[in-house]
Amino acid sequence: MEPGDDLENWLGEFLKAHGGGAGTVHLRENDILTLRAAINIPPKVRELTHHIPRGKGMAGLAWERDRAVATCNLKDDVSGDVRPGAKAVEAQAAVAIPVRRDDGELRAVVGIAFAAERDFSEEDLARFEQAASKLPSAP
Repeated sequence: MEPGDDLENWLGEFLKAHGGGAGTVHLRENDILTLRAAINIPPKVRELTHHIPRGKGMAGLAWERDRAVATCNLKDDVSGDVRPGAKAVEAQAAVAIPVRRDDGELRAVVGIAFAAERDFSEEDLARFEQAASKLPSAP
């Protein structure tokens, strides 16, 4: 079993439980987020998002803001939160969810993308955060 298999298996279950079509797990390693699991993410996007600094793209903004960052349409987003590479994912709506350690520090960011446009309520975001908090520890 490869080191990322547990994260990839967990991510597959997370996507299935929430109706997501694509997703990522970036673990915080010192002062950078590193891609450790991805499902249905094109190779070029994996390459572009392998390392993400705080404040850059949806995952980096979720870290910086310490809250979920969502878009109802990846392709047409004009907020500046969505980087060009993310627009290459075959999806519309997406959420980047911060996962915290027991001491409150960021441990990871989980990304989930959906095939159709959709708006996210505060309840949706809270449900995603609760489910993402079950992210297993990486080896």
